[in-house]
Amino acid sequence: MSSSFLADSWGIILIAVLLLILIFNSLVVVGGRELAVLERRWFGANMPKGRVVAMAHEIGVQARTLGPGLHVLVPFLYKARKMPFTVIGEQEIGLVESIDGNSIPAGKIFAKVVPNHNSFQDGEAFLKNEGEKGPQIEILPPGTYRINPVLFNVRNLESVVIESGKIGIVTAMDGEPINTGRLLAIKVDGHSNFESGEMFLAHHGQKGPQSEILLPGTYRINRDFFRVQVADATIIPSGKVGLVTALDGEPLPETEYVAKSVPEHKDYQDVSKFLLAGGQRGPQFDVLKPGTYYVNPLMFRVELDDVAVVQRGQVAVLVSNVGEEPQQLKQLLAESAQREGGAARGEVQSLEGRLDVGIERYVVPKGFRGIQQEVAGPGIYYLNRRAFIAYVIDTTNITIDWDESSDTKFDPLKVVSRDGFEISVSVKVIIRVRPDQAPYMVSKIGSIDNLIQHVIHPMIDSSFRNQASSTSAMNFMQDRQEEQRKAEERTRIELEKYHVECVSVLICQIRLPQDLMDTQTMKIIAQQQLAMYEEQQKAEQTRIATEKTRSEAEMQKTLVEAEIGVKVAEQTKLKTIRFAEGEAESTRIRAEGEAKGIKAIGEAEGSKILAIGEATAKAYELQNKAIGQHGVTAIEIAKQVASGNVKVTPDFLIQGENNIGGLLSGYLTQLITPKEQPSDKKYI
Repeated sequence: MSSSFLADSWGIILIAVLLLILIFNSLVVVGGRELAVLERRWFGANMPKGRVVAMAHEIGVQARTLGPGLHVLVPFLYKARKMPFTVIGEQEIGLVESIDGNSIPAGKIFAKVVPNHNSFQDGEAFLKNEGEKGPQIEILPPGTYRINPVLFNVRNLESVVIESGKIGIVTAMDGEPINTGRLLAIKVDGHSNFESGEMFLAHHGQKGPQSEILLPGTYRINRDFFRVQVADATIIPSGKVGLVTALDGEPLPETEYVAKSVPEHKDYQDVSKFLLAGGQRGPQFDVLKPGTYYVNPLMFRVELDDVAVVQRGQVAVLVSNVGEEPQQLKQLLAESAQREGGAARGEVQSLEGRLDVGIERYVVPKGFRGIQQEVAGPGIYYLNRRAFIAYVIDTTNITIDWDESSDTKFDPLKVVSRDGFEISVSVKVIIRVRPDQAPYMVSKIGSIDNLIQHVIHPMIDSSFRNQASSTSAMNFMQDRQEEQRKAEERTRIELEKYHVECVSVLICQIRLPQDLMDTQTMKIIAQQQLAMYEEQQKAEQTRIATEKTRSEAEMQKTLVEAEIGVKVAEQTKLKTIRFAEGEAESTRIRAEGEAKGIKAIGEAEGSKILAIGEATAKAYELQNKAIGQHGVTAIEIAKQVASGNVKVTPDFLIQGENNIGGLLSGYLTQLITPKEQPSDKKYI
């Protein structure tokens, strides 16, 4: 009983274990973000040769997978391996490579696109629809995918990002060959900025560099199919102009230097329209103005150039390298003359005159090749210097100097006079070009610099040499105004041939040799001195005459008074004579009476004086006896001093060597002081 029960227990346990093993191998639990890859081990057909992934009825790793959940399998027939989902990030794409499938046809790099495989999540449908092994054209956008990693290898790559101010240059690794003679593939529609490789191939996209580019943005592009190179956009800064050269297009005719202009290429940003419109390779007529342009550098090369600036007081003469030949203009106007009559015929005759005078035949109307008759006034121009050559001409007065200043082009002119002296002449020439004459001036000589260097300078130098050689050095200087007039007249005539106006020719300075100048200076000084002396003599004579006249004028009153006085004197004389005769007679009678009276008085006075003299003599005699002769003299001097008749104090004091003054003073004192006379009297 017990052995039977034990045997039964072990049987139940064995059955339970077997059931557990069977259940374990029959049930597969797949997580929410997992898939299960199945492998069929038994009981099935063998895979075709060359295949590595089996279909449902074939032995091997299955193309199909099991999704999240509980799955019941035939025990021991399948083996399941759980793997994570394929996740493509938000800024990523998934590039898919199939491990199994049909072989890619020769000449192809990428497998064809097959339908109904649900973004490579249905491996069996992929194989059933003859999917090809190798790189796939289709890509996986951001998301989570249940893809069999045994059948498909998925690589995560970042999306193509083109930043602002950049462009993406695309090269297709597969497609039809580029047309013979072309550098870039033609544009095809429907590929949505190369995000759909399938549509690109379906519309016969060509392999190689693409004419289309990627503008700034984010793109989900199969980077194995399309190689993208990021480059800078074309930026034309302010004050610049973009000169464009096309690297592809129709051949440029041999007679043309610049390609013809074609419409609707959107400033060279639409290569396809440029080519479809018959755009030619080579330098282009149209230019790019300041701005940002998304130009394919594989198709167009852009070079920066300065804008053309014409200032006030200037015009630009344009020489066109494009347009019809000038000879055709004559034929066109002749045909117009036949249709319109006399006015047009006159225009033809005028044109014929210009076309037959040498280089001026290149001055043509707009639209013809050559020097444009219409000039460009002041302003800023986006000029294509390959199509047009601009000669900026000043229309205001232009001054050309020949002097010793470092700022001028030419040194003073050195000329030799007829008498062999070297003369240095500083000259100023002023010219002007009228705007309407500027094209003809350019046709004659090319530019103002050429005019100055090759016409005006030789002409002025020759003119003054010829004029100086025909006269002496001094006459050349003295006839300066006439020499200037001759030079100006000749210059005006010569410059008219070049359609240039001569405003004036001025002789600023003439320098003669110093020796000659010294001789002339001395001569002039001598002449001036002689003239000065003559003038001085004349001045003195004039002064004498003036003084005489002034004296006569001053004495005129006296002369008149004298004349009147003479007359008065004559009358007075007669009066006096008459009066004197009367007075004389009266005086005579009176004198006789007075004489008698005086005689009587004199006799009385004489008697008086005699008496006084005798008394005085007697008194002096007595004094002399009493005080001596010196005493008497001293008394008389004292009387004279007292009366003021003799000055004791001198008006001048004279002193000198040996005390002459003292001696004189002592002498005078001695004369005044009486000597002491001996006396018989004694004083007690």
